[in-house]
Amino acid sequence: MAERQEQSFSMQSTDDDLAAWLRLMQTPGVGAETARRLLGRFGLPQHIFAADLPALRECVTERIAHALLAPPSDALQALIERTQQWAVQEGNHVLTLADAFYPPALLHIPDPPIVLYAKGNRALLSQTALAVVGSRNATAQGIANAEKFSANLSQGGLTIVSGMALGIDTAAHEGGLKGIGSTIAVIGTGCDLVYPARNRDLAHRIAENGCLLSEYALGVPAIASNFPRRNRIISGLARGVLVIEAALQSGSLITARMAAEQGRDMFAIPGSIHSPLAKGCHQLIKQGAKLVESAQDILEELQYVATSSVEMKTLSSTTEDDDAKDNDNDLVLHAMGFDPVDVDTLAARCALDVAALSTQLLTLELAGRAEMLPGGMYRRID
Repeated sequence: MAERQEQSFSMQSTDDDLAAWLRLMQTPGVGAETARRLLGRFGLPQHIFAADLPALRECVTERIAHALLAPPSDALQALIERTQQWAVQEGNHVLTLADAFYPPALLHIPDPPIVLYAKGNRALLSQTALAVVGSRNATAQGIANAEKFSANLSQGGLTIVSGMALGIDTAAHEGGLKGIGSTIAVIGTGCDLVYPARNRDLAHRIAENGCLLSEYALGVPAIASNFPRRNRIISGLARGVLVIEAALQSGSLITARMAAEQGRDMFAIPGSIHSPLAKGCHQLIKQGAKLVESAQDILEELQYVATSSVEMKTLSSTTEDDDAKDNDNDLVLHAMGFDPVDVDTLAARCALDVAALSTQLLTLELAGRAEMLPGGMYRRID
């Protein structure tokens, strides 16, 4: 029965109803706020276009009223037809505010998208989710944390939401794909485009095993103003937001602010007091975000019962006792600690000359156990 209802709705949404929703959102001068005002007054888009000029003038300016009454342009008609053809392809969906599959969490944010384009498993849009965001220029440690936390949370049943940017977002999606919760990528272009191009393979895998989501019409390119706006959808879909490495002035903090306005829980992973990418997280913690060291911290705060028996590992999975092994590499790691350190200071701690230490550091870098930071500083990676 449910399958027949879904097929029936899909057929309906690709004809006159879908055309009316698309026409409304592409009418010059009509944005989300105006569209909501019109829908509140007239109901469905078909009723808006059936109204006369005096009735429309009660809600909008005369210029917008005339634009609504004008027949669709050739370009708009072409877009409508192209979208209808896209929507009937397997895995493609256009969801409106009147759609039974519209994400329920977004209905309660101040500025819900009027139309959403989804590619992949739209059932994920109704699942319990956590947003994971952070710097595009993340450190190796930050990327490792993002993937590990996201994998553990996804294996526990939470859907991971992020924005498919390079750095933390990419790692979060990779981790999400490793669990039953999977991942949702909220993108700032049309759902038929991939940005950044380096994430083309990731986008295809998300479309197959997760969900790509956008509020922008097909063909809309990567415009800078699109990305801060889509952040409200990232936080809106989720029960909470986890920030991993963020500078004080960053898009991640925009997402965090929107999450707070939407009443979502905030989480942040602390870092070194010397790292610029830790300052945004530290600011959030000072403002009330929960400091987290493990995925279990997040599950407990959300009072979410994991749906798998996966062990939630702590951030510090290697103890000092493990570090104290009798070999040069581990002695260097032990001396390095967890804060960035320059070569001369580290050499003094290890009682090694710089040449010998440089060899050890190269070995640790190749093994993914340490990384070189700007300015010739080094930092340990768990």
